[in-house]
Amino acid sequence: MKLLTYQTADTEPRLGFLHNNQVIDMEDFGEISNFPLPSDMLDLIDMGIEIVEELNDMVADTPENFFEEIAYSLDEVTFLAPIQKPRKNIIGIGLNYTEHVAESARTLDTTGKLPQKPIIFSKPPTTVTGTNTEIIKNTKLTSQLDWEVELAVVIGKKGKYVPKADALDYVFGYTVINDISARDCRREGQWIVSKGQDTFAPMGPILVTKDEIENPHNLNLSLKVNGVEKQNSNTQFLLFNINDLIEDLSIVFTLEPGDIIATGTPAGVGAGRDPQEWLYDGDVVEATVEGIGTIVNTVKEISK
Repeated sequence: MKLLTYQTADTEPRLGFLHNNQVIDMEDFGEISNFPLPSDMLDLIDMGIEIVEELNDMVADTPENFFEEIAYSLDEVTFLAPIQKPRKNIIGIGLNYTEHVAESARTLDTTGKLPQKPIIFSKPPTTVTGTNTEIIKNTKLTSQLDWEVELAVVIGKKGKYVPKADALDYVFGYTVINDISARDCRREGQWIVSKGQDTFAPMGPILVTKDEIENPHNLNLSLKVNGVEKQNSNTQFLLFNINDLIEDLSIVFTLEPGDIIATGTPAGVGAGRDPQEWLYDGDVVEATVEGIGTIVNTVKEISK
């Protein structure tokens, strides 16, 4: 199922899903199905991973004419971040593609050695923004704004000490995150100021439930700046794959429904180029993951 958080000119943010190239309101779908459904993504995730199969069955059993009264055309809605306000920080994974490890060592203060365990950082909930919004570059904080396309994993059930073999059982779905990074804002090796500024986690455009992604470890991901491709790789090249990450993270802390893991970025970031490239006012960034879609954002410079 392709889920989204959307808004129209007449509504507050609502939960919906894509069906026959239209947006169907989830709460309204529940009413016509006599099955109470929420209007918020986190509330749906809280219903459990099993709800997806039930929803798919309900959609299949619903006559097409029933959808007409609760459907919006795509041009009537604004796509918001699928999870607008995560309950906790987004979990970020650093240096998780081999070639990105190498390029970071050339130009940043990393060692070039392959990590033996996942490198974990976090991005506050206020970093989240949707597609077709602005990435804010505060020129008093940074002159080195950079891009990082990533596959993001959304957790669907509570997990502690999750065995690697069972890890995907804990996944609700997947989305796209652009892990925007201010390279000159790291402090004594700590990354949260570099990674955690407002709007530094564009997310979306939708959340795709795991049943729709046959193999999350074979998805193309790419990024363009002003129409020019900068990154192009595949999740098969993850140093620590999703199973590894969920196992490791669940040893460190309990994973809970709605938690978001940004799995890392491949080579091609601006800091790794010769000469280095950065984002400036008006630049348009497009981050794409196969099977999910593309998020598009424009850089806006401020000085505060």
